[in-house]
Amino acid sequence: MRIVVVCPGRGTYTRTELGSLSHLHPDKADLFARFDARRRALGQDTLADLDGAASYSVARHTRGDNASALIYAASLADVLSLRGVEVVAVTGNSMGWYTALACGGALTADDGFHVVNTMGTLMQGALIGGQIVHPTMAEDWRPCALRKAQLLALAEKIAARPGRVLSLSIDLGGMLVLAGNAEGLADFETEVPPEQGRFPMRLANHAAFHTALQAPVAEQGRAALPESLFRQPDLPLIDGRGAVWWPRATDTRALRAYTLGHQVTEPYDFTRAIATAAREFAPDAFVVPGPGTTLGGAVAQSLILAGWRGLTCKADFQTRQAESPILIAMGRKDQRGLVTGGSR
Repeated sequence: MRIVVVCPGRGTYTRTELGSLSHLHPDKADLFARFDARRRALGQDTLADLDGAASYSVARHTRGDNASALIYAASLADVLSLRGVEVVAVTGNSMGWYTALACGGALTADDGFHVVNTMGTLMQGALIGGQIVHPTMAEDWRPCALRKAQLLALAEKIAARPGRVLSLSIDLGGMLVLAGNAEGLADFETEVPPEQGRFPMRLANHAAFHTALQAPVAEQGRAALPESLFRQPDLPLIDGRGAVWWPRATDTRALRAYTLGHQVTEPYDFTRAIATAAREFAPDAFVVPGPGTTLGGAVAQSLILAGWRGLTCKADFQTRQAESPILIAMGRKDQRGLVTGGSR
């Protein structure tokens, strides 16, 4: 089976995933120990302490410096557990781009952890602005270009007001993730009609990722992470513009510049990345490593928006999925074995 790996970003290690590193990956103890040695030297909570905590804490586990490290470790360990499949390309959502770099060979496992831990720590230290998510699709997942345009127009209108900052952060399938300052986010929450009983939804411990507000963090990241970390990828990598970085044809300086520049301060087009993956590589399935399963919906919605294999709505996707899975979430017990040779 030919697959595209889609690495998840922030917000995917929740209370349901507590203990998953030790439970699912006892064979990765040496890898996690190396990561913990780095965090211990920096005076940070170790993965072992975070994952093995008696209870999940939003304040502790969703912090950028903690969440990023947990998610990277879980995703990378899942990808290392793949069996009986051919990975034809790797992409990711937001922070998942750093994980994708390691899964695709442009960073070693340890250097990838260094990058993600550094950027997560810098963003938590600055914690500039925040994020909010709101759907552009109804619950049947039928595309609605007008609804999306109206929401973006509202964000632009709010951003034009004195003291307000608000702009697109992530184009996430059937969702828009907007980012800005407190005033801009509050105006959007007040003026957009509530939907589905939970939107608009403010994201806890999230900064204004993928906007110009993150320029100071990007600059600090470039100062802390040298060009020598980056190398030729082993697999094609699809970034947050939908651009492909090819093995043996990648300018590693440009890859670093994108990763610690545009990727941090400009909108992340996850929808386009998935469309590129589908059209350029024609995989049999998309595989989302853990932690969690929340990114699956955005992948399916992105495939619908791309018109992949005739998909037009949620019912189409569910029918296709029941016949032969085109989306496999490793965080689901009933799907994990499909790509791990039956092992956990």
